[in-house]
Amino acid sequence: MRFIFVFVLLTCCVTVFAQKITLSGRVVDKGTSEVLPFASVFIKGKAVGTIANLSGEFDFHFPAEYRNEIVVVSMLGYENFEAPVWSLADGGIKTIELNKSVTLLSEVVVTDSIRKGGEIFRIALSRIEQNFPMQPFLMDGFYRDIKKVNGTTIALLEAAVKIYDENYAKPRNPSKLREHVKLVEVRKSLGYENRFTFYFDQKNLLEDLLLHNSIRYHHDIADEVFENMQREDDSFYNDHEIFVVSYEKDFKLKVFIDKADYAIVHVDFEISYTGDNLDTRRDVVNTYIGYKKQIDFRRYNDKMFLNYITVTTQEKWNDINTKALKFDTELTQYLLINEVHPNTTERIRTTEKMRNYGLQYQDYPYNKEFWANYNVIKETALDRKVIADLEKEAPLEQQFEAE
Repeated sequence: MRFIFVFVLLTCCVTVFAQKITLSGRVVDKGTSEVLPFASVFIKGKAVGTIANLSGEFDFHFPAEYRNEIVVVSMLGYENFEAPVWSLADGGIKTIELNKSVTLLSEVVVTDSIRKGGEIFRIALSRIEQNFPMQPFLMDGFYRDIKKVNGTTIALLEAAVKIYDENYAKPRNPSKLREHVKLVEVRKSLGYENRFTFYFDQKNLLEDLLLHNSIRYHHDIADEVFENMQREDDSFYNDHEIFVVSYEKDFKLKVFIDKADYAIVHVDFEISYTGDNLDTRRDVVNTYIGYKKQIDFRRYNDKMFLNYITVTTQEKWNDINTKALKFDTELTQYLLINEVHPNTTERIRTTEKMRNYGLQYQDYPYNKEFWANYNVIKETALDRKVIADLEKEAPLEQQFEAE
């Protein structure tokens, strides 16, 4: 039996601006009052959506023509919330509560080999080309990366992007980017002049992030992982029962798989490395790397499309002679997909593609009006700390304009 929690969508308000509707809210679990980070918010049957931030908050901008459509909020382990857009528009700020419900799920059965964790995962991987798009598609997305040194933010970069891909077929070279990416807008802080940026990778971090999509790039899995993968309690997502399988030895891996067709809906991955000299730069050596990744997919037209991907990389840098800790760095990256265009005839031409060097060097004039109505990951209290760190240099809007 599965425990079904109830969540509350607080402070929901709808406004119309320039033929756009903006729905704002906060997603929490009513039973515990805990927020639900990364909950998905989308229009039912449409390819537009956003996600909640780490505080469960979101601002969702979408065309006014969807006023009579249904808004859906979904989260792994929870029942969907659904309501007409117009019902949230009447009466200003809304508080929406869902009653608790109980759904029976199949008990975990391990006597049949096909129900073992590793076998479930093998089947899911073998069906990538059945469950994921095999026709050209285009995605509109929002990218953000944040660089920190000793907990203080030194640089922020955000980009609105278009991403074109042929299909989810296995590439010959999994380290070469298959997607074509076009930068629509870019804004960044002044922190890229900070001397500590030298200790972060100078390559194109968005390209690097896309290559972390292990499902798209069919990354190899060792037999030992399949053999030691465990079956956990089943879950629930978007009205579907979900297998949950995990591995916890050399690294942590948890995969959520739809029982109906073995489509992979979510992946959590975590690993760390410790060594005397993982990397050397100037007078310091890297002695620790911690890496966390989440990949989430959303079904549209019976295919699974990327919903979001997040990666956090932490590193410790020690004095090359004394080995004493000098400082630590943290890079956090997000890619949120706002809209999907399946079976597209639109292409991103070679002349339109972003360059393979750092986005901070691919300058675009700052377009304040564009960003006011673009689906981004809403700021949290933590983000406000990020902004406070950055604004020691100058107000962030001035930094965007200066760049």
